[in-house]
Amino acid sequence: MSQLSSRLSLTFSCIGHATMHLFAAFYFIIVLALEKAWQLPYHELIELWTLPAILIGLGALPAGWLSDKWHAPGMITVMFLGLGISGMICSFAQDTETMLLGLCGIGLFAAIYHPVGIPWVIRNAEKKGKALGINGIFGSLGVALASIVAGALIEFKGWQAAFWVPSTLSIAIGLTMSYAITTKKLVDHPSHDTNLQENHTARNRMQAFAILAFTMLSVGIIFNAIQTALPKVFELRLPEWIADNALGIGGLVSVVYGTAAFMQLVGGYLADKYPLKRVYMIGLFLLAVSLALSAQTHSLVLVVIVLFAVFLNAAILPAENMLVAHFTPQKFHGIAYGMKFVITFGAAPLSVLIVAKVVEITSAFVWLFFILMGIAFIAGLATLWVPGAAKNSVTPQELVPEPQQAR
Repeated sequence: MSQLSSRLSLTFSCIGHATMHLFAAFYFIIVLALEKAWQLPYHELIELWTLPAILIGLGALPAGWLSDKWHAPGMITVMFLGLGISGMICSFAQDTETMLLGLCGIGLFAAIYHPVGIPWVIRNAEKKGKALGINGIFGSLGVALASIVAGALIEFKGWQAAFWVPSTLSIAIGLTMSYAITTKKLVDHPSHDTNLQENHTARNRMQAFAILAFTMLSVGIIFNAIQTALPKVFELRLPEWIADNALGIGGLVSVVYGTAAFMQLVGGYLADKYPLKRVYMIGLFLLAVSLALSAQTHSLVLVVIVLFAVFLNAAILPAENMLVAHFTPQKFHGIAYGMKFVITFGAAPLSVLIVAKVVEITSAFVWLFFILMGIAFIAGLATLWVPGAAKNSVTPQELVPEPQQAR
């Protein structure tokens, strides 16, 4: 593979990661405008995201399988085009049925990225750890941009623009990538082999993966619940700072996720330097503390506390990924990471339902934060039963096979 092809592959993959997360997050700002425009209650509108969130989780395994059978860059191109077309459908929606149709399309095509894009990044990169860190930052920035972009477009052009402007850009990127693949042959799909040795018993592997499945579900619930609820939390608790407009709310949310975006590099450094199990467990316990503090904070201190919670949620991901690799035979890494993404994004619909029901019952978010605190604390306790994982047991370079030489 040429150096130009490698760089273009990383570029398109990073843009794809940001785009996927932007489309998966901007509805949580748009829903605040829909609440006023359609005169429907918040909990009813936010529940529309439940089925699309399910599709993001369920679609991960078949997307990965199609990528292995066909072409990873081609799948990412399909993602760009599919997200754009689905977003356009949402922009024309006049009722909840049409909106649900467009959102389901967004969920289905957003499912493509992680099981396809992450392995593609590493197969193309010479310095795999650095590439993973950069790619992770773009994903987090996508979450951050979703709020400020949607908020600004709503304020200046209306909620429809918050759908059709990103959709137009996504379609344009997809067409550009298709041209680079088919006409210029500038983006390649490298093959790979597998040849790593693991020294764990089958019992240890099963025990570790069962516990990690629970902790990954817990982390996924917490991440998605915070992402879902944060715009409404800021609207209710910080009215003097956001001036009751979508741009102010989106700006604060963007500050939180934009600042936390770079913390994956810190988490990767800690995972390389200290025992993985310890890093993961301490991170979960600190996350529980930050969520408890968020429960009843109403000043700007809330932004700092939530920032710390989002930082911790991102910082433990390198250790989590390395633990999965540590306990999984190399030949099953694709399946293992496919299952991880199914679990992580499968948590999204449950998170949406938890947020919707807590707000419906209590008309506030205090108990939501306490529920999330309990989930983080129990997950931290569960890591005590993960079999011992040595420091630096798996480096970022070992997360996927080494690429073969270009033919």
